[in-house]
Amino acid sequence: MSTSTGHELDPRDPVDLDASLTDEEREIRDTVRRFVAERVLPDIGERYEQATFDSSIATELGSMGVLGMHLDGYGCPGMSATSYGVVCAELEYGDSGVRSFASVQGSLAMKAIHAFGSEDQKHQWLPPMAAGEKIGCFGLTEPDAGSNPAQMRTTARRDGDDWVLDGTKMWITNGCLSDVAVVWARTDDGIRGFLVDTATEGFESRPMTHKLSLRASVTSELHLDGCRVPDSARLPEAAGLRAPLACLAEARFGIIWGTTGAARACYEAALDYATTREQFGKPIAGFQLTQRKLVEMAVDLGRAQLLALHLGRRKDERGLAAEEVSIGKLANGRTAIEIARTARGVLGASGISLEYPVIRHMTNLESVITYEGTEEIHTLAIGRALTGENAIT
Repeated sequence: MSTSTGHELDPRDPVDLDASLTDEEREIRDTVRRFVAERVLPDIGERYEQATFDSSIATELGSMGVLGMHLDGYGCPGMSATSYGVVCAELEYGDSGVRSFASVQGSLAMKAIHAFGSEDQKHQWLPPMAAGEKIGCFGLTEPDAGSNPAQMRTTARRDGDDWVLDGTKMWITNGCLSDVAVVWARTDDGIRGFLVDTATEGFESRPMTHKLSLRASVTSELHLDGCRVPDSARLPEAAGLRAPLACLAEARFGIIWGTTGAARACYEAALDYATTREQFGKPIAGFQLTQRKLVEMAVDLGRAQLLALHLGRRKDERGLAAEEVSIGKLANGRTAIEIARTARGVLGASGISLEYPVIRHMTNLESVITYEGTEEIHTLAIGRALTGENAIT
């Protein structure tokens, strides 16, 4: 149906998000979209099934300037938060594991070095990490310290001019790929961050297996047993939990956008399937109940995209409060997984086949809505901001 202006609704962009992006944002989006189509989508189903990650894409992502793209200097292009978000959406359209790789590299590991590192640390690590030549991971979560990182048991004690680290981190994306691990540990002066070269004696990374989500992603355990590093490995500006939580806020912003990419992939798969799959003599898109599902997915997707865009613009203008980021992650995570589940139903039996992207995205999103803050934690963080009452503890 045409409007009075002659504009027709685009089924693949129902809220005309494209018109709200700048030329620069559309250019980087199109570049990454081509990369995903050519390098990720052809074999992502097989990689998911075999639980492998194509680490060769690191330097390709680096050459496109998307690793640490929102950071300034040291080989980083200093692009807008919205541009970074648009890239996250395109990468997660391919797979959550690809977006997670870039997000951990840029918004966790590189962000920690950029915000809290010394000049020597920045010059040593950031340029090769931006190029994808060196990989980083972010060691915060522990077996007994997930939603409450203040409970961490990993320790760092002074021994002369060095620090000796002991402890275990788990659910660490990129761990077994990394050249440097940003490790958060408890010291006599509180929680501090350390840059641990993964070749250091006493450091070991082990792959976590038996995953049924984020299978095309490297998830690891980090073990530190008498791991000795010089004081120059300590992040000098990082003191207390505020530092790692600031990095998490950056990564969560990428998730707000990334989930819209996964949701779009599921919605488009359902739309394509419904308009070509025939039952009872016509495409199933011709039935009212199927149309209702498609409409609900399109409306919810558009709403999630507009929320991501709004938060991106606000972040570029004046920054975001942590609770605003929580609103975005909570809302868009929920929306994306509901779209995935609805799309799975539209595809019927085909919905559980890796020939289509839906079941892969659906299971990936089960992790995405939990990591970097569960729904419960984000809900209570928002509730605290609304009421002034802390119900988390």
